[in-house]
Amino acid sequence: MNQRFTEFFRFSFIILISVSYVQAQSSFIPLNDDYYHLIDRLEIKRGKFTEGFHSTVKPFERKAVVALTDSILKEGTMQLTDRDWETIDYIREDSWEWTKNMIATDSVRYNKLGRLRWFKSPPPGKKRKFWEHPADLYSIHNKDLDLHFNFVTNNFFGKDNNTSSSLWFTGRGVEIRGMINEKLGFYTFVSDNQGLFPKFVRDFAPQYTFPGEGLAKVSPSNSSVDFLTARGYITFRPLKSINVKFGHDHNVFGSGYRSLILSDNSSPYLFLRLDTQLGRFKYTNLWTSMLNNDGRSWKDGLRGKKFAAIHHLSVNITDKLNFGVFEAEVFNRDSVGGGYDLNYLNPIIFYRYVESYIGSQDNALLGTDFRWLVGKKGSIYGQFVLDEFLTKYLFNGSKSWTNKYSLQLGGKYVDAFGIPNLDLQAEYNLVRPYTYSHKDGGRNYAHYGQSLAHPLGANFKELIGILRYKATSRLSAYGTLMLAKQGKDPDASTNYGGDILKGYETRIGAADQTFQHRIGDGILANTVFTDLRLTYSLAHNLFLDGRYLIRNVNSPSPQFAQKTNVFSFAIRYNVAYRQQTF
Repeated sequence: MNQRFTEFFRFSFIILISVSYVQAQSSFIPLNDDYYHLIDRLEIKRGKFTEGFHSTVKPFERKAVVALTDSILKEGTMQLTDRDWETIDYIREDSWEWTKNMIATDSVRYNKLGRLRWFKSPPPGKKRKFWEHPADLYSIHNKDLDLHFNFVTNNFFGKDNNTSSSLWFTGRGVEIRGMINEKLGFYTFVSDNQGLFPKFVRDFAPQYTFPGEGLAKVSPSNSSVDFLTARGYITFRPLKSINVKFGHDHNVFGSGYRSLILSDNSSPYLFLRLDTQLGRFKYTNLWTSMLNNDGRSWKDGLRGKKFAAIHHLSVNITDKLNFGVFEAEVFNRDSVGGGYDLNYLNPIIFYRYVESYIGSQDNALLGTDFRWLVGKKGSIYGQFVLDEFLTKYLFNGSKSWTNKYSLQLGGKYVDAFGIPNLDLQAEYNLVRPYTYSHKDGGRNYAHYGQSLAHPLGANFKELIGILRYKATSRLSAYGTLMLAKQGKDPDASTNYGGDILKGYETRIGAADQTFQHRIGDGILANTVFTDLRLTYSLAHNLFLDGRYLIRNVNSPSPQFAQKTNVFSFAIRYNVAYRQQTF
């Protein structure tokens, strides 16, 4: 099967590459909550959806985001604050290769506000070798090659009351993106990282891993962590309306701080993605190869494989209302070295039919999402995921374990209460016990031991509040409050439905179909998480972060109860802030 898939993939890839009519192709903006909120804010204040991308499908193409700013400048009807004009400037400078048709008009105020440059522009008639553009250390831009090269670094030091030694972290690497012959886009990012993180972060991910990353080595002497971050892909358009992307990275479906469909919580994975956009419709196919936590030691040997086939249809019903449906299938044919089931390569078929057709018991999920722009002041969004259910139990209030579903409802409010540049967000997430898990644990909705959806897994309720305030051109304030109630397992052999890596056949009350499973069953843990951050921009994508974090977990069990106070100071360049909200 593995050989069949390899030959099929090679044939398909050659066919796609050989298509004569290939369009100019943009790379994508890396996932970054701070950055993507700026885009979201502009779309909300514009009061209608962007033509070039659907905001529920991430990441976004750089070309499409610049096109959004083009539309804003051309229309000239939005009520923008000075900070908004600076945001437009920042976004356009960050993807300057797509601004060659920049609109020249006196109404473009952002040119007068001044860019956040590292140093002054060169004298007239002279060209700088490095940092010719503030967004790039080095760049080339012509019809044969568009190249953007940057170094990246992330460094912090701080203190955790649960750790005797001072916290520290250093990460350094490179980021390269661009196009070849204005047709083939590419992106690569690699960073070598070492550090001592707060205890709750070290305890969160499974052994030999790190939250949001893959393999990690832990020093037995001081608990510091050593891991490598790497992402990379190529992308091209065989047809005007179809984009193809292949590589290792994250993909996200949703409009919220969390995603219950597919998030960037786990480490990057290998994928082939097709985006077809026709007017108001965007159809995304995603075929992935992932690694399975099968209970073996992860230190040596080839790790077990698992695969997923996902498709998502997003429809802009109006200029303000978006509705989407999705289906995912997770399967695993062999524990090690298994191949992809060719039946799931059909891009326009109902996967649940395929599952029954081939007689498999793969893990199927169905769901919907929506987003509604409200009065140029806010947006309301939500998701619903149905993992498994029996009708006779779903509607009779029995709290059966088969009622496996998750629900999200949230909203954003920009320029809140008439205060310019103050943005608020509130979000509620609920995930029933055993959602995202599977009978044998080998086809759970996880990759490299970490959830593909919410970091808490299942068996929880969560309320999140976020405040964002851009006080000056350079200074921004962020506040995140998370309140979570979750049921925990007392030991590795007990399963109350919160750990999605465990097979649901090991559940509590497995012999009794009428046994009631409620959110919070097991050892109850109530978490109050507060993250306060001030960020100062020294130059384009160069930031100083001051952070104060309070995390209190109240539980009757000492193994879960914990009080955490963390203070840290960081400097980062061309890399996103690590949220670690769990």
